[in-house]
Amino acid sequence: MKYLHILLCISLLSFANVTSQEVKTPKFGKGLFKLVGQDSSFTMNISARMQFLGTSNWDFDNNLSNPTSSLLVRRARLKFDGFAYSPKLTYKLELGLSNRDIGKANSFTNDAPKYILDAVVKWNFSGNFVLWFGQTKLPGNRERVISSGDLQQVDRSLLNSRFNIDRDMGFQLRHHFKLSDNFIVKEAFAVSQGEGRNVTSGNLGGHQYTTRVELYPFGNFKSKGDYRGSDLKFEEAPKLAVGFSYDFNNDAVKNRSNMGNYMTNDIGFYSTNISTIFIDAMYKHKGFSFMGEYAYRDANDPYAKNSDGSLTGDIVQVGSGLNLQSGYLVSKTLEISGRYTNINWDKTVTGKGAENQYTLGVSKYIVGHKLKFQTDISYLDLADNTDQLMYRFQVDIHF
Repeated sequence: MKYLHILLCISLLSFANVTSQEVKTPKFGKGLFKLVGQDSSFTMNISARMQFLGTSNWDFDNNLSNPTSSLLVRRARLKFDGFAYSPKLTYKLELGLSNRDIGKANSFTNDAPKYILDAVVKWNFSGNFVLWFGQTKLPGNRERVISSGDLQQVDRSLLNSRFNIDRDMGFQLRHHFKLSDNFIVKEAFAVSQGEGRNVTSGNLGGHQYTTRVELYPFGNFKSKGDYRGSDLKFEEAPKLAVGFSYDFNNDAVKNRSNMGNYMTNDIGFYSTNISTIFIDAMYKHKGFSFMGEYAYRDANDPYAKNSDGSLTGDIVQVGSGLNLQSGYLVSKTLEISGRYTNINWDKTVTGKGAENQYTLGVSKYIVGHKLKFQTDISYLDLADNTDQLMYRFQVDIHF
């Protein structure tokens, strides 16, 4: 906690020093201000963003009466990025300040709030090879890697919440090459601790290995649009990205690979090998966008056991998911979007039925994703046999 306070104080003092004289700051959405070393040996761009979310839920079992509602600061974040010593050595530090950002702590994170989202250094050591080290998102499903501030709808889908592999601490090696003038191939390989972000008490299971290959038959998207929702750049020619990821978590001790709950037993922790597969695609052309994702998770033995072989009651959440999402910009600032998500749990293991989500959304972009208003309405058929109607409204502002 004290380190966060120190960092915030340094940021405020730096800002005060910069603003004590007239300076030109970046335009809206490009950061609060940028620091450059006197000898140009480092840069630091400092930015902030907030999301304000209102949600109402109606239960069909209660004839849509007595809705529940909430208003909250969904996300509040500070981000620091730039290069150190050389432009080939870049970094990113992102801190989450809202309660939802921080998430719940446990004994394996020293019972401390989890402020750190990303803390990663990236070294372009040779040609198209880049080595990452630190805590950041693993190269898993596309929807998870897309920033929460660049989403097409208010929030991510059920597929992401049930199957994503999120962030972890470790190494990543990234590379890209061209098959032709337009056809680009990008590869990523990661070795990580396998228990999620901000773990401080050591590695309980084995390690996690993630590999991803992406194909771009028509070349790169404008402004990294392959990892941004909506076709705000109105791609003049069709652009397509197809990705394949495989994740293997050796002796995983959580019920969703490196996510979910720890599986405990009479001698400590139950562990098993968990595999996750992702297949996804992003297509954009002249204001139209489509994103599709498929996820599948399996485990060597999904039933957690005690040392004598008796069941503990914990299980690995095995199954598959499909998410299909599309949108069209009726003008440069107004978009209509739709989403269908299906979660097909292995009922033999989990005892849960299928889940379905149908969503219709509208987004008003004032300054692209940096200042926008989004609203959507969803019908949810959940695994606990409840049917719900959910309405959400969200405001995003990014400095």
